[in-house]
Amino acid sequence: MASENALIYQRIRVRIPKDYHQEPVISRLVSDYGLTVNIKVAILGRDAVGDGWFELDLQGTEAQIQNGLIYLHELDLEVWDDKKISNW
Repeated sequence: MASENALIYQRIRVRIPKDYHQEPVISRLVSDYGLTVNIKVAILGRDAVGDGWFELDLQGTEAQIQNGLIYLHELDLEVWDDKKISNW
């Protein structure tokens, strides 16, 4: 049985609309939810006028990752994880 403090990894892809460009969305995953976040891929429009797409590796306990994902969903951001999409 896995410990509830065991660290796990989850890869997600998230779309951050231009309305959130001045908000520290990814930074809050670290500071508020205690996650380690590695940005694997970032796609941003020229001069950041469009939406941004980020592929992130999250590391934390299962509870930390779930709470971070709830936060992203509460912001109404589009989030995909590697469990739902097999071919990114």
